[in-house]
Amino acid sequence: MSATDQTISNQPAIKKLLSRMPEEVANSFTDEQLTHLLTAVGTRSWGKHKIDLRGTFKFPFYQWRFYYVLLAGKNYRELSRQEKNMSIFGTAIVSTLFLMFSAALGLLVLYLIKSALGIDLFPGFSLGIWGWFKELFL
Repeated sequence: MSATDQTISNQPAIKKLLSRMPEEVANSFTDEQLTHLLTAVGTRSWGKHKIDLRGTFKFPFYQWRFYYVLLAGKNYRELSRQEKNMSIFGTAIVSTLFLMFSAALGLLVLYLIKSALGIDLFPGFSLGIWGWFKELFL
């Protein structure tokens, strides 16, 4: 149901706002006043994002429209305990992956330098990386 199909007092934001007021006060608002309240409550000055991409699309031969929202920006909220734990876990995983990648890259560079200098640690054994590298780049 769209906004034009409902009266202003049936809008979810207005219902929630009015439910927090004494009944006699909530019943005293006109539709015009409620419309202005909805506009004031609906303007989210706190919701400014660096990336705010919103839109709708409709599949052919399908009656419903779908919407998408992509928001990105600095998080000003206080994180819950679970969010903090997930953040720490994610940081640990990313740091571990970065260190493993850096170590593997460092070993590869050392191996290539060793091979370029002609140092043979195990006589008659080769990983084949130096041959592949020479074929590809030299």
